[in-house]
Amino acid sequence: MRKAVDMPQTDPAALAELDRLRSTIDNLDAALVHLLAERFKCTQQVGQLKAAHGLPAADPDREARQIARLKSLAVEADLDPEFAADFLDFIIAEVIRHHEALQG
Repeated sequence: MRKAVDMPQTDPAALAELDRLRSTIDNLDAALVHLLAERFKCTQQVGQLKAAHGLPAADPDREARQIARLKSLAVEADLDPEFAADFLDFIIAEVIRHHEALQG
């Protein structure tokens, strides 16, 4: 059984600011989920088009251009470009997996 730990007194204004920031983070997370859903709706259409016309599921040249573009945008936004590239790599891998499934 854990012992109760006395919590230090925290400034109520600091707690209110923490709540405000966390609320903003929650809203941003929701927006990210909705944006990803919209992106995957579009990539699903791309996959269907590729499957219907015998095009390959992956397009390494486009993927490389997209990663370079996203890294540049990340630098402009003061976000770690390697993190942005890793994030896009993850998304691209999932898109390719979906495209391959459509091709049977």
